[in-house]
Amino acid sequence: MLRVLVVDDQDLFRGGFTMILNAQEDMEVVGEAADGAEAIVLASELKPDIVLMDIRMPSVDGVAATATICAKTDARVIVLTMFDVDEYVYAALAAGASGFLLKDIRRDELVNAIRVVAAGDALLAPSVTRRLIADLAQRGHAVPALSKRLEELTDRERDTLHQLARGLSNVEIATALHVSEHTVKTHVSNLLSKLGLRDRAQAVVFAYESGLVIAGHG
Repeated sequence: MLRVLVVDDQDLFRGGFTMILNAQEDMEVVGEAADGAEAIVLASELKPDIVLMDIRMPSVDGVAATATICAKTDARVIVLTMFDVDEYVYAALAAGASGFLLKDIRRDELVNAIRVVAAGDALLAPSVTRRLIADLAQRGHAVPALSKRLEELTDRERDTLHQLARGLSNVEIATALHVSEHTVKTHVSNLLSKLGLRDRAQAVVFAYESGLVIAGHG
């Protein structure tokens, strides 16, 4: 059973999400919070598997709450917002979020997102993914300390990370690198472990910030 904490300052959204998720056989909403400060406390006490996190809230906002929850618990955070804005995407992912979705998604997409993230993958809305990658590419400079860490990876792991940054799935990476999907999963697991990254979302950010992927190059 997946344990979910719903965080939103609007009662209507909290109630709607809770109703949808509690109707699933494999999910249970274990708590609700109206702001980031309350979310931090409940995440520590209730130990949810997934936290649905709003961005704009009074007191402590969703980005700050995400950073604290990801640092102090094993919960994975999916950010839900009405604002498709680059700064929020980047800040949320940098804080440790594993997913970023817009509130206009269908209920089946929300349920699927929780299952995907709970399984260890990252999930971003297609429009968000395009904007994130474009924004990272435009930054155009590598962080030396991160570039140095690429040396910890094998050639195949670097190839896999490069393909991840292009937004490819495991199946697509397997085809591109002429290996099995199982091998790709192993490479992904290894590179995340070596680089100290939580999931694929942070791997995409790392690939651009380290200079592995450069704007204008495939």
